[in-house]
Amino acid sequence: MSYRVLVTCPPMLGLIDEFRHLFSEKAIDIYCPPVKQTLSVEELKELLPQFDGWIIGDDPANAEVFKAGHQGKLKAAVKWGVGVDNVDFKAAKELGIPITNTPRMFGGEVADVAVGYVIGLARQTFQIDREVRKGHWIKPSGISLAGKTVALVGFGDIGRNTAKRLLAFDLKVIAYDPYFQAQDDLNQVQSSVWPNRLEEADFVVLTCALTPDNYHLLNADIFAKVKPAVKIVNVARGPLIDELALIDALSSGKVHSAALDVFEIEPLPLDSPLRSFEQCIFGSHNGSNTVDAVHRASHQAIQLLFSFLGV
Repeated sequence: MSYRVLVTCPPMLGLIDEFRHLFSEKAIDIYCPPVKQTLSVEELKELLPQFDGWIIGDDPANAEVFKAGHQGKLKAAVKWGVGVDNVDFKAAKELGIPITNTPRMFGGEVADVAVGYVIGLARQTFQIDREVRKGHWIKPSGISLAGKTVALVGFGDIGRNTAKRLLAFDLKVIAYDPYFQAQDDLNQVQSSVWPNRLEEADFVVLTCALTPDNYHLLNADIFAKVKPAVKIVNVARGPLIDELALIDALSSGKVHSAALDVFEIEPLPLDSPLRSFEQCIFGSHNGSNTVDAVHRASHQAIQLLFSFLGV
């Protein structure tokens, strides 16, 4: 039997030629649509019924989409990567569609970006770069990292890797995670219940999964509690932050700056007021995207999908 597989994950698509032989060896045809970030629900409903398998990126893989796929040929799906907030796993399982993600793939890679953002905000290196390129020779005074405190939200694989790196810079780390488990090699990390002790933090770093319970975790009430001139880093999911509240906090100076790899709407709209804050750093939801990590996660996703399809 010949199968067809749809791939909609941008990092994997960027290196797809390196994986084609794995599908060819199983006589599987793959289709790689042009995807900047995600396909729409309507695009997916039209495409998905034509395929037996789907490797999902950050697409809106909701019940409506899975139902359309189930009415066609769809037999199995794998969510490429760790985050699963865009995928209705329950709907897929109720339709009898085997599905999983690829956990613990990017802890180090995303942690590297998180700590890079902490340094970038502390020393304003990104802003200096932009000004030097314009011909301006600016010398803003940054802050030293040693002895400063980080409120680290999320202590899973990414959070633990981030904590390890932060401790190496002599930062103090307070971790917030309802499932916090102490680690022998990270015994300097303190644990607290959100939002207790938040006023101690010089940085707030988000590395947690997005759930219904933590939507807009950083909101106007929280920004009222934080230390003046706090710095925010988000390498997790955009909706963890109420962007309107963040804009207000940046405008008032309560938040000094923010480094955001993710946003409530992606790509970041051209008319977003966030763009006016020169001291901020913006990414393109690209924290996990290294050649090494893409190979690792893609091979895992492919093998999981093959096992579901029985090939």
